[in-house]
Amino acid sequence: MQQHEIHRFLERYFVANGCDMVANVNGYMTVQLTIDLDKELMNRPFYWHYLEKTGGTPNPMTLSLVTNPDQAPEDMKGEPIHFGSPRLHQIFHSTRNLAGYIRLYENRYTPSGQQTPLHPWLGLNIKISYQSNRKKDSIKSIGLNLINGVIEEDFHSSLLSRNLTPKIPDFSFTLTPIIKPKSGVNRIQAYLYEEIKREPVEWAEQARKTWDEDLQLLNHFYGDQEEKPESYFLEQQALKEQYEPKITIEVINGGIFYLQQPK
Repeated sequence: MQQHEIHRFLERYFVANGCDMVANVNGYMTVQLTIDLDKELMNRPFYWHYLEKTGGTPNPMTLSLVTNPDQAPEDMKGEPIHFGSPRLHQIFHSTRNLAGYIRLYENRYTPSGQQTPLHPWLGLNIKISYQSNRKKDSIKSIGLNLINGVIEEDFHSSLLSRNLTPKIPDFSFTLTPIIKPKSGVNRIQAYLYEEIKREPVEWAEQARKTWDEDLQLLNHFYGDQEEKPESYFLEQQALKEQYEPKITIEVINGGIFYLQQPK
């Protein structure tokens, strides 16, 4: 997962959960947390317990995160965040807890009394992991129109430009999906599989080459033993776990979005 992808993911996470972005530029961000996200992320149970007992005024914290130290100001005091950092994995876990599935409707101005059709879209935020002796992760946001099957990448960015509400707006009506959500998930999965097939495979070929070289060394070390000891098979399995190329697709969260068609 690249640093700019982490930055976009964090931006979407905080905005979706109602936080104000105090600063948000390339390389770092400062966020005014809501009460709920302060409780979720900042590990202050005694503070909130005391506040609830005494009826005091809540004071949620701000959180500064540095996603690219080369672009952040030298005097910027923030928490470095990268894939593998505890804070990012905490936010991944929080995402699943807070927003596993949502349903939202677009609310756009229309002339009074004019009925506006809203088209159903399935939106999924997905993590693709490439793993061998090294690991790389990529976050994708994919949208599927449940009427005509059109697929749109970077779907969440298009949602950020729309006014969305949890209640269907006045003078709007929803179109019935032709594609069921379960079938839609399968279509998005098939789309990603085809996309992955077209990607370079040098990383997997190099991992298999190194795996084979280490396996030859292992066989050479135990070569004069007719019956291999248990340690041989344990080391053989360890090499497989270390080098065998794997690609996994994991849905982080998703939802159904009823949107107006572009004019």
